[in-house]
Amino acid sequence: MLCARRLGSLAAGLAALRPGRAARGSLGAGIQARRVSTSWSPVGAAFNVKPQGRRLDLFGERRGLFGVPELNAPEGFYIAQEEALRKTELLVERACSTPPGPQTVLIFDELSDALCRVADLADFVKIAHPEPAFREAAEETCRSIGTMVEKLNTNVELYQSLQKLLSDKKLMDSLDVETRRVAELFMFDFEISGIHLDEEKRKRAVDLNVKILDLSSKFLMGTNFPNKIEKHLLPDHIRHNFVRDGDHVVVDGLHAEAPNDLVREAAYRIFLHPNASQLKYLEELLSNRDLLAKLVGYSTFSHRALQGTIAQKPETVMQFLEKLSDKLCERTIKDFEMMRQMKMKLNPQNSELMPWDPPYYSGVIRAERYNIEPSLYCPFFSLGACMEGLNILFNKLLGISLYAEQPAKGEVWCEDVRKLAVVHESEGLLGYIYCDFFQRADKPYQDCHFTIRGGRLKEDGDYQLPVVVLMLNLPHSSRNSPTLLTPGMMENLFHEMGHAMHSMLGRTRYQHVTGTRCPTDFAEVPSILMEYFSNDYRVVNQFARHYQTGQPLPKNMVSRLCESKKVCAAADMQLQVFYATLDQIYHGEHPLRKPTTDILKETQEKFYGLPYVPNTAWQLRFSHLVGYGAKYYSYLMSRAVASMVWKECFLQDPFNRAAGERYRREMLAHGGGKEPMLMVQGMLQKCPSIDDFVNALVSDLDLDFETFLMDSK
Repeated sequence: MLCARRLGSLAAGLAALRPGRAARGSLGAGIQARRVSTSWSPVGAAFNVKPQGRRLDLFGERRGLFGVPELNAPEGFYIAQEEALRKTELLVERACSTPPGPQTVLIFDELSDALCRVADLADFVKIAHPEPAFREAAEETCRSIGTMVEKLNTNVELYQSLQKLLSDKKLMDSLDVETRRVAELFMFDFEISGIHLDEEKRKRAVDLNVKILDLSSKFLMGTNFPNKIEKHLLPDHIRHNFVRDGDHVVVDGLHAEAPNDLVREAAYRIFLHPNASQLKYLEELLSNRDLLAKLVGYSTFSHRALQGTIAQKPETVMQFLEKLSDKLCERTIKDFEMMRQMKMKLNPQNSELMPWDPPYYSGVIRAERYNIEPSLYCPFFSLGACMEGLNILFNKLLGISLYAEQPAKGEVWCEDVRKLAVVHESEGLLGYIYCDFFQRADKPYQDCHFTIRGGRLKEDGDYQLPVVVLMLNLPHSSRNSPTLLTPGMMENLFHEMGHAMHSMLGRTRYQHVTGTRCPTDFAEVPSILMEYFSNDYRVVNQFARHYQTGQPLPKNMVSRLCESKKVCAAADMQLQVFYATLDQIYHGEHPLRKPTTDILKETQEKFYGLPYVPNTAWQLRFSHLVGYGAKYYSYLMSRAVASMVWKECFLQDPFNRAAGERYRREMLAHGGGKEPMLMVQGMLQKCPSIDDFVNALVSDLDLDFETFLMDSK
């Protein structure tokens, strides 16, 4: 998952920050670009031992977070932000006084970098740092940068300096492809704020942006807010499954894995019970998004949101979802019937399959059929072994090695954060990955990739090295064993490392389009592709060893694990189609023809198949409507592209160096500096159709006959 965020409503290069938007240490200080280091050590061993204390450094200089000297104390954020704001003012003056040309784009990109390298570092620290003083200082910095963004939103002179370039056809034709695309991206996001409109409409656009930001925040908070019910309304024998608060029971989630049907049903009905305030926030959010889209020249919010993506327009998305739904239909019906039979076997009195049942019963079927108890696998997946596996894979595919580097005093926010140097066999140091992998109090419970600093070509010819953080929530090592990963944790590690490699290898001239700063339906392709590698025995066999005996993980165990993921997978995918379709309808034509709950009921029955439960409103818990509005389909489309890349390029040989180099050259290297479909075409050497995408997803659901042969022996 990418960390998605936006600052205000300013254009991309200035504020409409894409997933993984970068930040950098204060004005060039901080993480140094180096070609070699004598402090690098093997990555596997570094993750299977506890971090060493820095006793020799007790009296040394404290460098500050990410090596930024100012950030050795919370007050340093104020210094960093003031320096960024001062530089911003100077760059705005330069942009407005420079004649139109390629230099205009460079200045805009530097302006974007000046704000983002502070804002995104602060954005990460405000949620991840264990010390309240650092979190609060970072929060204040985010607010200050946001205020500057709002100021730039309304700077007509700045907008006109870019417009002069884009309106000069001869000048635009003289620009290289990447520079032209970046200029167009700056303008596209600039105009989302309505700055090209007359003064009255521009003010309305700014007001709508502010209102949308406020409604998004309120709706997002409400998606996780627990519901209460008087405890006497619940049967005595299930009350202990929930938190009690005086005379009430608190329900803070769906309890989807609970073995008791009544517990799952109660949680579903109570947690999804409609909330009037939350419904009002959603309706106003959707309405205001539509108003803003129409004001800046789009027929719907979805049309605005999809510009520049692989899909390009909502009609294509709906065609993709409808065709996929049709292809999944028979498989989904079979999955539901299989779950229904299991429910009848375990609970003959109530065998009707309901929306709260699939996660539990599909898990029961999976465990019964394949015997994939995670504890059987964990001893083979020590964290150090998994990191060494990634190192082996990247070395064979891309000529890249991962080395552990001891961070300086004050450089990391928690002593168990590891720092990795990413080194190419001929190009040298490519960047840094900070690995915040372990559980701790108050740490967000999510697996996520954050860009701290984006790569770009600087004026002096040096390349600004990218810096990212990978955040996981793994258990700590114990006295008797290193950190052991479940198969799901191992797959998530590979997924997030796919994002990190995209950031390391997106060697663009402009930080505005570096690494993961690309359209949402392309951004997940490198991470999902890594899941295919993590499920291939030839890859797993390189590193999966029992941490005590050194015994390799048997091939039939890997095969069973992979095939178990296909159990009821059609129904799982059908659910994603339902969510994506609902998202498209909500962001389509307005006013909506029905209330949002009626649309939910209708869409669920058409695109999922299990009955709508009266007096529930699942859409009020649909948090992705905020960060992925009109783009929830992206995960399915990214998976389709990743599937095609895997089958066409890596299935025969997952260590094929020529295919790896082509993957870097055609897909990773461009970041968002090239149209996503052109990158896909370059990799696949053909232009895929909607049917190709659909067929790729559906073919992944087919069981591997070899597994049944092995299991029958």
